[in-house]
Amino acid sequence: MKSRDIKGLLILLTTALVWGMGFAAQSEGGYYIGAFTMCALRSYIAGFFLLAFFPVIRKKEITAGIVFNVKKTVVGGIVCGSVLCLAMILQQFGIALYPEYAAAAGRASFITALYIILVPIISILSGKKTSAVVIVSALVAVFGMFLLCFNPNGQFYIADLIVFLCSVSFSLHIIVVDKFSDGVNGIRLSCVQFFTCAVISTVFMLIFEKVNINDIISAAIPILYLGIMSSGVAYTLQIIGQQYLRNPPLASIIMSFESVFGALGGWLVQNKPLSGRELIGCIIVFAAIIFAQIPVKSKN
Repeated sequence: MKSRDIKGLLILLTTALVWGMGFAAQSEGGYYIGAFTMCALRSYIAGFFLLAFFPVIRKKEITAGIVFNVKKTVVGGIVCGSVLCLAMILQQFGIALYPEYAAAAGRASFITALYIILVPIISILSGKKTSAVVIVSALVAVFGMFLLCFNPNGQFYIADLIVFLCSVSFSLHIIVVDKFSDGVNGIRLSCVQFFTCAVISTVFMLIFEKVNINDIISAAIPILYLGIMSSGVAYTLQIIGQQYLRNPPLASIIMSFESVFGALGGWLVQNKPLSGRELIGCIIVFAAIIFAQIPVKSKN
């Protein structure tokens, strides 16, 4: 495997780790504030957090003689931010609509993880080649996610459909990040992405939700984690990781490891041990990620 691919893999695994540890924050914050409010606040925090790095980035660009591609950064950020906003809002709405909120995270995690399959399908339909090994790895990973996250009860909820649409949106986000991240600074692109997401969410927040400052204060810690870590850090790492690993289907498999990290985080932090079924699911997902590296290795 090329060193560039290894960097991308490690960065995307770090992304999955941060996202996985954010499941609890997303659920906790949802008790106090609506989906639009949550999306707006975490996106503003992420945008301003990344904005602080701009002077350092510009100084390095001047030193290296790199030209700042303003048009591609702005256009790409707006497109990526619009798709990401849709995905985050649908996910938050879906989780909130499940009748048993405590069990919603696992069910939503599995359905969201279907982007592992959707990304290769979208890539193929858009004319981008995807190896058979990556497709098989995606199918294996979905089975592992099923064992890890999903406890079927024979019922279908409207929330399932909403979260599935969220999965479609996350799939599109991975594709558009691959398209617009080439040749631009990842932090700048991510910053524009989040301010776009923040503005869109704010409009809907003011129309459909009642903002209560006390509720926001109650959800302050989850909002800060989601804003700085899950959004500002992790989504920026996703962009940078995909710049190194120019393979959206493989990237989606690696990032799906967030569900495994989420389960392990619950085990270590919240003292919720994994069952035998869940442990097998973790092992299968990890095996799928390793198996998916075969086509990359064969090129060297």
